Amino acid sequence: MKGKVVVGMSGGVDSSVAAYLLKEQGYDVIGVTMRMWNDKEEGCGGFSAVDDAKKVAESLDIPYYVMDFSEAFKKHVMDYFAKEYLHARTPNPCIVCNRYVKWEALLERSREFGADYIATGHYARIKRLENDRFAIYNSATAAKDQTYALYMLTQDQLARTIMPVGAYEKSKIREIAEKAGIPVAHKSDSQEICFVPDNDYVSFIKRYTGVQMPKGNFVDTDGNVLGQHQGLLNYTIGQRRGLNLPMGHRVFVKALRPDTNEVVIAENEDMFTSEVKCTSISFMGTADFNDGDEFVGKIRYGHKGTLCRIYKTGDDEITARFLEPVRAATPGQALVLYKDDYVALGGTIK
Repeated sequence: MKGKVVVGMSGGVDSSVAAYLLKEQGYDVIGVTMRMWNDKEEGCGGFSAVDDAKKVAESLDIPYYVMDFSEAFKKHVMDYFAKEYLHARTPNPCIVCNRYVKWEALLERSREFGADYIATGHYARIKRLENDRFAIYNSATAAKDQTYALYMLTQDQLARTIMPVGAYEKSKIREIAEKAGIPVAHKSDSQEICFVPDNDYVSFIKRYTGVQMPKGNFVDTDGNVLGQHQGLLNYTIGQRRGLNLPMGHRVFVKALRPDTNEVVIAENEDMFTSEVKCTSISFMGTADFNDGDEFVGKIRYGHKGTLCRIYKTGDDEITARFLEPVRAATPGQALVLYKDDYVALGGTIK
């Protein structure tokens, strides 16, 4: 045996194939579903996910357990999600869930099994660099690449993690699942935030916090009042739908101002910037940098990346100066910086 590995099984095809591949490679595999969001049939650790994961574990003949991580999930993900929106920022809950729940909490619990590693079905690869640091590398399939959401993982976490599906295209993963007789070979992928399955995050936050956001003014970049908004919670940077402004052409949300309760509206050309600041820096493939070093920066999950130079501009603050302007950089989202197809470092956009 190569060692004991706990595989986080969501009931989807990716984590199922991860368990299958590791067993084929000679690992002692244990399947675990992390129950995070209670009283829901869908989503992470929901009833349907548990049923599917259990069927997969039975088909692979591996031990299987359901573990309750709802307390950690509420603290690190749901509370954070609501708080960020109430402070007029747009959070990325998957990033903090990966760091503090799917890795930190699962690694801690995996020690109860005497496990050497944990594994997931993420589309990413882990490599050890010449500087002896571990880094997340882009997966074999750009369409499914998940490295952006993993930039906060620590060196210790990476050293004890295996990501077996990162070397494959999605179509190949489904083919492997079908040939292996895995029951969820053709199960569709989940796209929504697991604890907001209807994608109505505004109603969720109102229910979760009991806070009702007051109405305020839409203003242009010169401060002229354009109309009345329905509460800052309803808007995010770059939004153009649902503004209900009689402008006669497309306009976009450029900024949210919680101090004055204003939503700033701008033209498309005003949505671009060459400078993005970030804080709460996480170093991965690199432990340091020199001012002016070049990286490829991604400002959101779907951003293909743009060349930039970075500078230390404060305590725990980095400024990225992009060689070509980027559109709708959003406070609360992540700026992830890549070097040679691996994650070097990242932070939270101010």
